Amino acid sequence: MHRAPAAMVTRPAPDVTINTPRDPNTLSNYHNFRTRHTKAAFEIDFQKKILNGGVVLTLESLTEGESKEIVLDTSYLNVKAIKVDAKEVEWNIGERFNAYGCPLSIKLDHGIEKGKMVEVEITLSTTENCTALQWMSPAQTSNKKHPYMFSQCQAIHARSVFPCQDTPDVKSTFDFEIRSPLPVVASGLPTGSRDYEPGSNGAPGTLLYTFSQRVPIPSYLFALASGDLASASIGPRSTVWTGPEELLACQRELDGEIEQYMMAIESVISPPYAWTQYNALILPASFPYGGMENPVWTFATPSIISGDKQNVDVIAHELSHSWSGNLVTSCSWEHFWLNEGWTTYLERRIQGYLHGDAHFHFSSIIGWKALEDSVERFGADHEFTKLVVDLKGEDPDDAFSSVPYEKGFAALFTLDNLLGRKKWDQFIPHYFETFKFRSLDSYEFKACLIDFFAKDEEASKKLQEFDWDKLLYTPGLPPKPEFDDSLVKVCFKLAESWKNLAKDSKAFKPAEGDIEGWVANQSVVFLEKVQGFAETLSPDLVKLMGKTYQYDQSQNIELVSRYYSIGLKARYQEVYGPAAELLGKIGRMKFVRPLFRLLNEADRDLAVKTFEQNKDFYHPICRAMVEKDLFGDK
Repeated sequence: MHRAPAAMVTRPAPDVTINTPRDPNTLSNYHNFRTRHTKAAFEIDFQKKILNGGVVLTLESLTEGESKEIVLDTSYLNVKAIKVDAKEVEWNIGERFNAYGCPLSIKLDHGIEKGKMVEVEITLSTTENCTALQWMSPAQTSNKKHPYMFSQCQAIHARSVFPCQDTPDVKSTFDFEIRSPLPVVASGLPTGSRDYEPGSNGAPGTLLYTFSQRVPIPSYLFALASGDLASASIGPRSTVWTGPEELLACQRELDGEIEQYMMAIESVISPPYAWTQYNALILPASFPYGGMENPVWTFATPSIISGDKQNVDVIAHELSHSWSGNLVTSCSWEHFWLNEGWTTYLERRIQGYLHGDAHFHFSSIIGWKALEDSVERFGADHEFTKLVVDLKGEDPDDAFSSVPYEKGFAALFTLDNLLGRKKWDQFIPHYFETFKFRSLDSYEFKACLIDFFAKDEEASKKLQEFDWDKLLYTPGLPPKPEFDDSLVKVCFKLAESWKNLAKDSKAFKPAEGDIEGWVANQSVVFLEKVQGFAETLSPDLVKLMGKTYQYDQSQNIELVSRYYSIGLKARYQEVYGPAAELLGKIGRMKFVRPLFRLLNEADRDLAVKTFEQNKDFYHPICRAMVEKDLFGDK
């Protein structure tokens, strides 16, 4: 039987601070001091590919003067000077500990009284080894005119931008002062920009962009981007930002979408949207994720702009993060499912609200296939297939998969079914109201749910008898919920026809009308089903499929990547080159890693050559993951 330590099980009142460290992936002593405010002031140097400047951290003492040392997370930083309350102090950077980086120890001349604040000013610059920042030359951008940079700090990469308590268990408010020759966005509300002034810091030809974030956020939501950016309105409280050449296409794709998502999610959740604005920054193609829920500005992959509005559900997911993940946050990456499981559940509630309940289930079926793929890749007994994982000594990036998303969703949908939608929907706003602005673990979630229904005899009995240990700690696939398969039956039927065609050339005659009236995600389901027996298809059949249904000409990467995967499994050599070409155009790991694995199996020389040609195009996180896939741990 799995039990959490008593300190982790205790459910504090909203104003009580948890002093016991719950995150094994930080080197900081955040149980002694906790960051309450962060001021980041940097100049973006595109020529040297560094941020130069510093941060001021305001920390609160959590103990009665017992600690005379502040320990922060760092990774590959050039720390130049440190002051505490305007006085120079002794400091030391310790030895590197794998992906966790190096502890920065700051000596205090006396202990700080509990509840008192201390101000730590750190002068620094990033280095070429920074794992959070990607620098793109003009040649790597769409219009080839200007450089571009953007950050990706999840999971533990903020420490490579500035010294911090790099754990989701710590939240602080932020102020940003960012100087750049190109427009800037950051994860706060814009408060203005001003020209270079003689005698001030910064180079001529730059502007100082300022942002304020008054809602406390963890370090992994620190975000910056700067490049040749233009913007357009897509709703009453939303804008889209991207390159000038892509702006109109992005505006057409997203116009009117955000506000209806807002209305849908606010119909089942409270508190209301806390971040004032919701904007989308459509990044260059090398962005490693579908989207990153940075507050005020979601960073999103350009692969969602397919011209048919079929992939904008990524935005529904990132918007849902405004509540689950950003407002209410898992206390460590071991409980990451609380972020992603809830977000996936809310995203599907949006789809059900807008398009009918069948679409909630349709998306869930697609997600279940992704979960099956992840479990198969890790192995059914692997630690990383549990809902609550043990990440002591592990790099959280290595555990990244669809498991926290889809197994987390399955857990919440199971509870939804256990209690009934009417009762479950009473709990949802209570949960988010209870834990807003805070971080929590799975044991607090469980206790909150049980307490909420304590006076409901029927619901309480169900929750007390529920096998929580099995839910939280069993590896592999959970029991599969019952899904409405009305939208997928036709997809499965067509896939079965192709399976039979592989055995008997007269069993089925493919025609363009086979998929007439389908939405793109129905083709996704069909192609994923075919992937399960792709090795039995001849190259001629794969070619026929591509021509008949025009998957070989599709601009929708969700479709074309899955078609290429089928071709690679079937050893259809005509897709090898196009697959390699696609890998040089997109950096989203959802597509890049599976395609590289399959290309590696089909033609290792081409896979290695393709990686070597494009490795500088990929974000450092993606590059490191693909290197492991192709070459193993070095």
